[in-house]
Amino acid sequence: MDDHTRKRFILDTNVLLHEPLSIYSFNEHNVVIPMTVLEELDRIKDRQKDVSRDARQAIRMLESIFHDATPEQIVAGVSLGMQGQGDDATGSIAIIADKQLPQGYEVFTDDEADNRIINTALYLQHNTQSGIAVLVTKDINMRLKAKGAGLEHVEDYRSDQLIDDINLLSKGFYHQEDSFWERVGECESETHGREVIHTVADELIPGAHINQYLLDDTGDFAGRVLEKMPNKLRFVDLGRERMMGRKAWGIQPKNIYQAMALDALLDTNIDLVILTGPAGSGKTLLAMACALEMTIERGIYDKVIVTRNTPEIAESIGFLPGTEEEKMAPWLAAITDTLEVLHKQDECMDSSLSYIMDKGNVQFKSVNFMRGRSIQNTFVLLDECQNLTASQLKTIITRCGEGTKLVCSGNLAQIDSNYLTPVTSGLTYIVERFKDFEGSANVYLNGVMRSRLASFAEENL
Repeated sequence: MDDHTRKRFILDTNVLLHEPLSIYSFNEHNVVIPMTVLEELDRIKDRQKDVSRDARQAIRMLESIFHDATPEQIVAGVSLGMQGQGDDATGSIAIIADKQLPQGYEVFTDDEADNRIINTALYLQHNTQSGIAVLVTKDINMRLKAKGAGLEHVEDYRSDQLIDDINLLSKGFYHQEDSFWERVGECESETHGREVIHTVADELIPGAHINQYLLDDTGDFAGRVLEKMPNKLRFVDLGRERMMGRKAWGIQPKNIYQAMALDALLDTNIDLVILTGPAGSGKTLLAMACALEMTIERGIYDKVIVTRNTPEIAESIGFLPGTEEEKMAPWLAAITDTLEVLHKQDECMDSSLSYIMDKGNVQFKSVNFMRGRSIQNTFVLLDECQNLTASQLKTIITRCGEGTKLVCSGNLAQIDSNYLTPVTSGLTYIVERFKDFEGSANVYLNGVMRSRLASFAEENL
């Protein structure tokens, strides 16, 4: 690539925090790190939060790149292709001292960090002889400020996005209008015990993936894809009436979406179940009912671990008194509420809950302490995981050993993280990455079943 088509990407701090190795995503282009970014990373690295770990990783990565470089080389740019991290990265990375730039070009005159980075981008835009200068930041307001200040090229960091629009995210089921069987006609069928498996042409179900559920408008048909072959698909005929009649710990599905989720949760051949959908759709209730059913009633798992991330405003749970379980209790109140719903008809609910917690070996754990563990023969429920990044979810998923089932649930409309959007959430990432994995299933629970009040609020607020 010649210098006239090579771009200069000025990275904001939040890009390196979001993905410390992001500099290798720019391939043949040049990357510029303003000194202000290094100062912000230095302030963040000692905080007692997950983001400090990302800051330290970014600092170590930059130190390894510039370890043997002279001051002149750092300013001019060090080749990224020599670092061994990205084979396609043929561009360079440089550090610019943004406090020592010539006067007269800046729009902002104060010492606020974002404004200094924008001024740096404006300087490079005005003084770049070839190519263009592009500011990359995940801060929406900073992108607006930069454009308002006259910066022509401002972008979000999108290299980690698997889809461009959250509406394109797989819902885990394919809905056929009218009758599915009328469209299929005759097909090859075989019986395995109580199951009937059909083989059809793959063109009948466009974009099908393993463990995708199949529905139609007749109200009778329901199936699940088992295998993808050249030009063919094999799926099991589940029967909508049979699915709606299944129970777990006394809980019966209220709609076909809950029935699909229940089928995936109770299937021991599926190691990872991803449940998405609005608040009140039954994600947590179904997961806990199946956890108790498969641990206490069927004895498939030895224990139940319930975990979730703690919000940034209280990420350090050490200030709360008690054991780890007692400290996590405020953040897992949704789980205890669910357990109360499951046993509200018992003569003495408190005694029932104590018995169930002991009998099922139900444990509340913090995501912060999952690193390094190896979890065997366990039903793991990771609740509210829309606020986790892909790397955090990878940390948890890789903890699961033999005989463990992991359920990830979350609502992409309730993201609290400053650095995540529905498109970049780790929940979205694993839905896309695992959709063709034979050991996983994804179900979007459409419809609010909590109450008519909750349903109205979800649709109108």
